[in-house]
Amino acid sequence: MATFRNAIRNKDFVVTTECFLKPETDANALQIQAEVLRESVDGVIVTDNQHGRLHMSSLAAASLMRTHGVDPIMQLSCRNRNRIALLADLFGAAALDITSLLLVRGNRVPEGMEPRPKAVFDMSAAELIATAAELKNDTHLLTPPEFFIGGLITPHVPKPDWVPRKLTEKTDAGAGFMLTYPCMDMTLLAQYMRQIVSNKLTHRLSFIATIAILTSADDAMWLRDSRPNAVMPDSIVERLEAAPDPVGEGFNICVEQIRELQGIPGVSGVNIMATTDLAQIPKVIDAAGLRQG
Repeated sequence: MATFRNAIRNKDFVVTTECFLKPETDANALQIQAEVLRESVDGVIVTDNQHGRLHMSSLAAASLMRTHGVDPIMQLSCRNRNRIALLADLFGAAALDITSLLLVRGNRVPEGMEPRPKAVFDMSAAELIATAAELKNDTHLLTPPEFFIGGLITPHVPKPDWVPRKLTEKTDAGAGFMLTYPCMDMTLLAQYMRQIVSNKLTHRLSFIATIAILTSADDAMWLRDSRPNAVMPDSIVERLEAAPDPVGEGFNICVEQIRELQGIPGVSGVNIMATTDLAQIPKVIDAAGLRQG
């Protein structure tokens, strides 16, 4: 099976997406999603109850995706588990030949969730990355895992003297790729990537930018207001408000931004989110000329 890790190594521009996981998502639902996405992307992110949204474990979802021919990028959150539970899932991922990991701190659980879950944070994201990297070289293991490890970053307009210390810490810990939070501001992203390139981090990491297929101005504002660290410029909201066909306009915006991303130095690929309809992912990939082979 083609893997995300090999795509990063061998392709100029990779494509990933995020599957839909909800409380009602079952094995059959994941099979349907895998069939929609399999021929179009290099990897599919399976989330770990991000933003407090409950669903099956990321380990179970990743295993099911792999069964259906899709290489999963399994997310693990420090918010949800202590170090024993995190290590158990890392060992489980290794046993199931899940090689790509997205290791994150985890955002604050939204207000109103009752009974209120306790955040754990027994490890930091950098510590979890380092732990997964150490397993790759653990001589006590019969078959050390071949993990390809990533983390999350928030694009911003950096000051001229900005030094990306936290990003460097994650890189030194063993990360091989970074995925941005949703960012629909290409000017901001280009400024951010200039600083990343000037700090020579693109020599050590692959950077993948996350954008979304929006369906309306309300959709854009929901993403901006509900997803921590998401960047949604007013110009996008206004363009969708003025459009006679907001769904078509959101599709066109995504295609345009994919093409812009290909021209930003240091960007190795795109992670495309669908807010409502996963079937739009292959269509936008085709429209942008990014069909994976």
